[in-house]
Amino acid sequence: MSSKYQAVIGLEVHVQLSTNTKIFCGCSTKFGSSPNSQTCPVCLGLPGALPVLNRKVVEYAIRAGLATDCTIARRSVFARKNYFYPDLPKGYQISQFELPICTGGHLDIDINSASNSLKRIGITRIHMEEDAGKLVHADVPGLAQGSGVDLNRACTPLLEIVSEPDIRSADEAVAYLKKLHQIVVYLGITDGNMEEGSFRCDANVSVMPVGSDRFGTRTETKNVNSFRFVKQAIEYEIERQIEVIEDGGRIVQETRLFDPATGMTRSMRGKEEAHDYRYFPDPDLVPLVISDDWVEDARLALPELPDRKRARYMAELGLTEYDADVLTANRELAHYFEDCTALAGQPKSVANWVMGELTRALNEDGNRSIADCPVTPRLLADLLALIDKGTISGKIAKTVFEEMYTTGREAGSIVAEKGLVQVSDTGEIEGIIDAIMKANAGQVEEFRSGKEKVFGFFVGQVMRASKGKANPAVVNELLLKKLKG
Repeated sequence: MSSKYQAVIGLEVHVQLSTNTKIFCGCSTKFGSSPNSQTCPVCLGLPGALPVLNRKVVEYAIRAGLATDCTIARRSVFARKNYFYPDLPKGYQISQFELPICTGGHLDIDINSASNSLKRIGITRIHMEEDAGKLVHADVPGLAQGSGVDLNRACTPLLEIVSEPDIRSADEAVAYLKKLHQIVVYLGITDGNMEEGSFRCDANVSVMPVGSDRFGTRTETKNVNSFRFVKQAIEYEIERQIEVIEDGGRIVQETRLFDPATGMTRSMRGKEEAHDYRYFPDPDLVPLVISDDWVEDARLALPELPDRKRARYMAELGLTEYDADVLTANRELAHYFEDCTALAGQPKSVANWVMGELTRALNEDGNRSIADCPVTPRLLADLLALIDKGTISGKIAKTVFEEMYTTGREAGSIVAEKGLVQVSDTGEIEGIIDAIMKANAGQVEEFRSGKEKVFGFFVGQVMRASKGKANPAVVNELLLKKLKG
């Protein structure tokens, strides 16, 4: 980006809520069902069908508002957002406009991990709304030649989370989105699956001369569904706008689409203003009144969120900042770590195994979810107990872990079956050492003449002769004693 210009970015994030049923009817929200199999008169917009608000959607909205330090409105109103599009069966979308459920929150993002610099991004509002349907085309199995509309998604509950225009770069935008994604998944209000559209972003981008306090004309790039694509779309749009301005042109306020194949945005339609949608209160839905008790119950039910969990891991469990960041990045990973630590009582050892062998195995197994890991927290804790007791060495434990991951069996039975118990008997180890020293008299003399690096050679020979079973601590102690004569 040219040093003469400053980007101004605001994000509108749509979070699909993981309720079992839709926001205004009892139809299922299950993903992947055959087209138009999860519909009813309400979500089809048939005459006379009346919406009934799903209480769980309100609870999830309150959770999101509390987690982002928003003010929860004790009275909010649903509105009709009027526009025509083939996937909108009623000709309007039920949303919220003047009186949303949450306002005035924020998120703090890390903009410089080396110096722990935080930047606060304001959240203008969070409101509830229904999703539209989906246009499908001839390449969809079972669909006749041409295009059609699948209304399974119509009336699916969404939260729209609107940031202030506080973001100044594509990297800041991605940091904000990752933080927000982490929070809503931790809250349990969405699965956060970006490929399935559960978390998608509209990016409002403008540029202005450095030092100016007057924002430029913005464009809105719609429905970007990956962090990488958001970064690419914003960076492209910033450069495009600067080029237009420097060539003497002017930016047109419009809606644009991002093409992942080219990494470019393209014009979709002129950008509508609020008055173009002719918002008015929905006459079929009474104002939503939220009691103080309801808000307090939601506050008490909030889980420990990532920032607080990270701080606790460092303060109470003695983990490094890096370890705490990795282990709290994913809710399931954090739960696994905590369950295993509760059983094993060794936070650092558990962290090393979870971040090392366990994560490696899951990645090699097609990025398998830790929730489906065959090595449960109890099984891993049992393995660590065998290491702690000196029954097996850390090296042998890795071999045992691989067998555990493949079979789901307990560490103790694998160790017993394969004869992997660590040898700590000093007499047996001394016999091995004596034989190796006799066979390598030249190296013995090298050590005794001051070439102590040859010590590693002897350790390797002893471990090889014992098939890795010799206790390394005992080996080092006895070997050093004998080599020094």
